[in-house]
Amino acid sequence: MPQRSTSVQFTTIRKNPETMTADTWVVGLHAGLRQTEALRDLDRLFNRPVLEWLKSRGFEARSGQMLSSPAPAGSRIQEVLFVGLGKPGKLTRNRFRGILGSVMERLVRAGNHSVVNTLTALPLEGLPATWRIRQAVEATHDALYRFTECRGTGGPVSAPPHLEKVHLSLGPDAGPESNLRQAIRDGEAMAQGVRLCRDLGNRPPNLATPRHLAAEARKLAAQNSRFRIRILTEKEMESLGMNALLAVAKGSVEPPRLIVLEYRGGRPGQAPIALVGKGITFDSGGISIKPAAAMDEMKFDMCGAASVLGTLQTLSLLNLPLHVVGVIAAAENMPGGRAVKPGDIVRSLSGQTIEILNTDAEGRLVLCDAMTYVQKNYKPRILLDAATLTGACVVALGHHPSGLFSNHDGLVRDFEKASQEAVDPVWRMPLWDDYQDALSSNFADFANIGGRDAGAITAACFLWRFVGEVPWIHLDIAGTAWKTGAQKGATGRPVPLFVQYLLDQARAAD
Repeated sequence: MPQRSTSVQFTTIRKNPETMTADTWVVGLHAGLRQTEALRDLDRLFNRPVLEWLKSRGFEARSGQMLSSPAPAGSRIQEVLFVGLGKPGKLTRNRFRGILGSVMERLVRAGNHSVVNTLTALPLEGLPATWRIRQAVEATHDALYRFTECRGTGGPVSAPPHLEKVHLSLGPDAGPESNLRQAIRDGEAMAQGVRLCRDLGNRPPNLATPRHLAAEARKLAAQNSRFRIRILTEKEMESLGMNALLAVAKGSVEPPRLIVLEYRGGRPGQAPIALVGKGITFDSGGISIKPAAAMDEMKFDMCGAASVLGTLQTLSLLNLPLHVVGVIAAAENMPGGRAVKPGDIVRSLSGQTIEILNTDAEGRLVLCDAMTYVQKNYKPRILLDAATLTGACVVALGHHPSGLFSNHDGLVRDFEKASQEAVDPVWRMPLWDDYQDALSSNFADFANIGGRDAGAITAACFLWRFVGEVPWIHLDIAGTAWKTGAQKGATGRPVPLFVQYLLDQARAAD
């Protein structure tokens, strides 16, 4: 039952892995090291009690622990990789996905061509076979990802991954093959959306400009007849009165763009779900310029926009029966003679006036006009936005969950469920009227910052002023959209979360 991707072939198998031909056989074991059917198969393969050998090597099956052994001469398997799963009943979704990722990264680095992964056969409580299969597909693609577009011939280039086949073992709970095939398709489609998001985020800011994002949106629109696209230029935004967005772009020679990519997969007349992404393709801070250290990472300030395009890519590949409109506010935030200044006041598309006290609080300025635009023109039933909005959110939550703010408890429950399913964690933050006073201004309707205290919350409160009655979620992904240090690069989040939420919505409507 093969499903083909551009780089690796996934096949589900029900037979004994011992009969397969592969570089590595991955075997998962729980702490306590009790005899299992897989170990009995290995006893026959090795012609010795494998359990005793594992204990003699100090293997205790702690969560994430790994131990490899060459297979006996003449075996069709070259290596057996034992993987610890921790205590039975304690393996969470996040931990299982983490183990899958670590295993596949190790095997890709080792140059494996083919793998038999029996972790997907484990009867884990609350983790159905279709979910395990999909996560294995996604984890494999994550391990294979390399950003090589800008590599030349003068620097070190790591050998490209050459994993060709991954055989995913099935347990007694596997269910119908049609469901398993769909799980592979879902995982492949998700991986393509995540890859697009990562590629866009990783491209250097001299290439990934607002016009580049618009060109990428046009490419995506050409792939599926259900897409409709509109790109608003600077003059068109001026005529509409999108002065908050335009203020951010004034200091740059790169013209801004408002990108509207509509996916018409739902029934006629269905109100859309709106996805709004912050697309600051480089954020110097403007006149309120940032420190030089790590400023190169401000190319990732468009990862909210990249996640919208990645989500729409996956949505298109799965042909979900939904009406979704993606809106991207794309601009550069640069200093210059025309740049907006602290103390300037602008009138937003909503008619509300904003005193710009800090030009580095620019994401909320582009988002507020984009959110107003989509509500005026598309009347969405749900509004979701993603933005690398505040360093304060990183201080509050670190790099594990994205910060979630919302005006609707029911929407939050659905979103948190999707978050768990997608293994793309979120943490709800308070959105209270009490914080609104921090945005007070003596000269305009309100200011664009509220001081140092509760910076992520006051930023969300600013956006809240541009949301009508529509159920709304704001994701602050400043801590989760990219990694720094030796692993520097875009993560592709929150594409898995957005896609899972849309999958849930589509299946609930069936």
